[in-house]
Amino acid sequence: MTTYFVTGISTEVGKTIASAILVEALEADYYKPVQAGDIDNSDTHKVKRLVSNSKSVFHPNSYALNTPMSPHAAAEIDNVSIALKLINVPKTKNDLVIEGAGGLLVPLNDTDTILDLIKPDYKVIVVSRHYLGSINHTLLTVNLLKDKGFDVSIIYSGNEHETTESIIEKMTGATVIGRIEDEPYFDQNVIKEYAEKFKPNL
Repeated sequence: MTTYFVTGISTEVGKTIASAILVEALEADYYKPVQAGDIDNSDTHKVKRLVSNSKSVFHPNSYALNTPMSPHAAAEIDNVSIALKLINVPKTKNDLVIEGAGGLLVPLNDTDTILDLIKPDYKVIVVSRHYLGSINHTLLTVNLLKDKGFDVSIIYSGNEHETTESIIEKMTGATVIGRIEDEPYFDQNVIKEYAEKFKPNL
């Protein structure tokens, strides 16, 4: 079984929607190790609402923090310390989609970042969204992962930007799984349509 780790070039780039599409396409389990803020309507809740297959299992967060900010700071407010050894990846016989928080170098504590959660055999999917500076953020993210030997693919989120995408693909050589358009809304049917579209590339 394969583990897919979904990261982004920044925060609010569309990781949760991408994760829901992957979970639906693969009928995979879902796990978000660290949730910071919005605990009553967490990313796990959102993905669960968007997925319609009956096989996927939604595993609880290892850390659910109250404040919507970087995990290291949110943990400090809650008077806890995030320890890698307490982030237990669920044991499952199914494919697993793990959603990170923010970008790769978001701190979990004084020494560890989101990058430290990614194991060598994981397939890493980078969600890239276009904004001024996004080429730099995408190249930094993808090249850091490639330098560490990871299998890296890209999902674009938002409207097409041909010159941006062309240079990213030339400079990284990363496989592109597909694009998630700026849809008016996302529901189970929309997620299912994207799942069918992306499935051949996974």
